[in-house]
Amino acid sequence: MRRSREPMTLSFPPFTRAVIWLIGINTGVFLLLELLVRVGPELARFIYLNFELVPFEVVQRGEVWQLISYSILHAGFGHLFWNMLALWMFGASIEGAWGTRRFIELYVIGVLGASVTTVALSYAHVLGNPGDATLGASGGVFAILIAFGVLFSESEILMIPFPFSIKAKYMIGILIVATVAMAMSGGGGVAYVAHLGGLFFGWLYVRRGMKPAMVNVNFSERYYGIRNAYYRWKRRRAARKFEVYMRQHDRDDVHFDEHGNYIPPDNEPRKGNGGGKSGWVN
Repeated sequence: MRRSREPMTLSFPPFTRAVIWLIGINTGVFLLLELLVRVGPELARFIYLNFELVPFEVVQRGEVWQLISYSILHAGFGHLFWNMLALWMFGASIEGAWGTRRFIELYVIGVLGASVTTVALSYAHVLGNPGDATLGASGGVFAILIAFGVLFSESEILMIPFPFSIKAKYMIGILIVATVAMAMSGGGGVAYVAHLGGLFFGWLYVRRGMKPAMVNVNFSERYYGIRNAYYRWKRRRAARKFEVYMRQHDRDDVHFDEHGNYIPPDNEPRKGNGGGKSGWVN
């Protein structure tokens, strides 16, 4: 994993593919629910009750889809706006550096990490309780924030509306301390526990995110090794069958070596690949 060491000032980034899709999905669901609240409030209520994250319902009723579905629901325009703004401002840089697939993995791990942390801590009666509902994309967004702080630690972020900038690594440190403090104090209705989960699992992915690639390489090497060994065994087996067949037809001069390669008789000149009569190619 390579970190950015050169200072840079964060500016308005381009809209990358996954960022566009995530913003589009979250915004589309928000607008749909805002419409339903006005024209079909019962349906809107049904969606919120069944798709926001409630630890009790996940554990006791098996509604495991809530571990993901809660992330596309938001409590209001401000909630949606700040999440989507952070997703764009920081996520575009991550997707540009890592590519779409790994960026989506990071986001999903942040969302799942936040929901699992919320469920676990609520049942441990450490923070919150199993009956509290959680919604919003903050888990995935905070995973992106911690990834940005690690990968672009020297980047300077303008602290709007304040007229000064701060390095990303310091901003993330302040963010973590503030999140922990707010979670311990109750958070005033904001799911800071989910934020902590997103931060932690996002950090784990950044630190360990290169290892799956090595696992895939090792797996591929083993897979192709096993496959090639199987093909060699099939070739040897076919060669033995062909020798038996030729002996049954009074041809004792047809032989193959231990690798299944045809051995021409002494009175027949050996020919290379493409020579015509040699039927087995290594």
